[in-house]
Amino acid sequence: MDKEIIYTSARHLARMIRERTLSAREVVEAHLGQIKRINPTVNAIVSLDEERALAEASRADEMLASGKNVGPLHGLPIAIKDTHHAAGFPTTNGSPIFRDYMATEDDLIVERLRAAGAIVIGKTNVPEFAAGAHTFNEVFGVTRNPYNTGKTAGGSSGGAAVAVTSGMIPFADGSDMGGSLRYPACFNNVVGLRTSPGRIPSYPKAAIYSPLAVQGPIARSVEDASFLLSVMAGPDPRSPLSIEEPGAKFLTPFNHDLKGKRIAWSADLGGLVPVDSAVKKNFEQQLKVFQDLGCEVEEACPNLEGAEEVFQVLRAWEFDVSFSALFDRYRELLKPSLIWNLEKGRNLRGSDISRAENLRHQLYHEMRDFYAKYDALLLPVSQVSAFDANLEYPTAINDVQMESYLDWMRSCYYISATGNPALSVPCGFTDDGLPLGLQIVGPHRGDYEVLRIGYAFEQATKYGERRPNLIIKNDIQLS
Repeated sequence: MDKEIIYTSARHLARMIRERTLSAREVVEAHLGQIKRINPTVNAIVSLDEERALAEASRADEMLASGKNVGPLHGLPIAIKDTHHAAGFPTTNGSPIFRDYMATEDDLIVERLRAAGAIVIGKTNVPEFAAGAHTFNEVFGVTRNPYNTGKTAGGSSGGAAVAVTSGMIPFADGSDMGGSLRYPACFNNVVGLRTSPGRIPSYPKAAIYSPLAVQGPIARSVEDASFLLSVMAGPDPRSPLSIEEPGAKFLTPFNHDLKGKRIAWSADLGGLVPVDSAVKKNFEQQLKVFQDLGCEVEEACPNLEGAEEVFQVLRAWEFDVSFSALFDRYRELLKPSLIWNLEKGRNLRGSDISRAENLRHQLYHEMRDFYAKYDALLLPVSQVSAFDANLEYPTAINDVQMESYLDWMRSCYYISATGNPALSVPCGFTDDGLPLGLQIVGPHRGDYEVLRIGYAFEQATKYGERRPNLIIKNDIQLS
């Protein structure tokens, strides 16, 4: 029974709870049981509060029994990314600086999840201050990939993606500056959406006008990602970039007829990035799926040459805005790659920022012109498959040296620089069983459209249905 519950879709679980064919307590207990079995191996969930979770589940059942109106996520368990505040839980940011910090208020995204009836059971592990696409820190340690525990889970939403693919929670929140939703989704065979800036309003946020870092959903299917997004999205006056369109749009059923859609693709972002041969081979095999769906498929890529400078400069600027006081006070407690990024921000000149903004202006219009011709752009999510968990980052791709912890992430962060929405959807496995992801990039604010295209691809391939095989404490194997 537990196995049936933990791999039932979030949308279906929510309906069963509302119809009282399954209790919230049964759902929470099943997921807590899976956490006990799986989490010691992968280290995805941190700061778990079982007693509180069960008490809230019982209250959720009492509300239904009394006939009260409930929200769309009523009774569903969720663990919050450990960079987001959830009242009553620690927010460590994966840093010794905040090891003992207890949140007293919810971030806006958590506020919305709880108002919709979700039950917060704990937090999900992150890299220190969410910097980097490999989840490890000095507070909780390394999060491991359940498809191969010697490999990275990706990051920075690594704990979230591992927990979802392993059946520990039905879905999760995440965030993405340079790929922090897309990499974990890719490496763990789940769905992750980098939303358009403002689609999910962020509060609190130091760089309040910056569109670079966004929040989004992680789920085992496109439908569940869209279901969660329907609660996360919608305007809020605390965020000046928030889009006025309500989140209810994402409950609209998908029409997966893509006949006549104009689909562009590039394996290497127009020749700008090296791509591992196994990743490239897998990616190009997916093109036939779109042809079979009736799409017009053509090799083409917008000019993304300015994206490198845009991302590197504006990320460093945002790091300085967000972490300058911590840098001054706690420098010796920060990891070297984070110090490198903070120093880069501290040393920026006004001319650096103005040049980056001019390049971003050009990028926006380059993408606008591109999407006048095409409906979507297909790219690999990652230039490599999941790498050794003992490495901080891959140091070379096809003999091309990576000079910093960011350089191997260009396939994602070039898209971050444009501001366009991008979906990571499962697209198969390497010969040694590691998941790979297809990146579907849409037009300006085209979040629903990338989900719709992703849904059609998902339904045609079923790659996302393959779950990891983990030997667990009591020697039962779940698949």
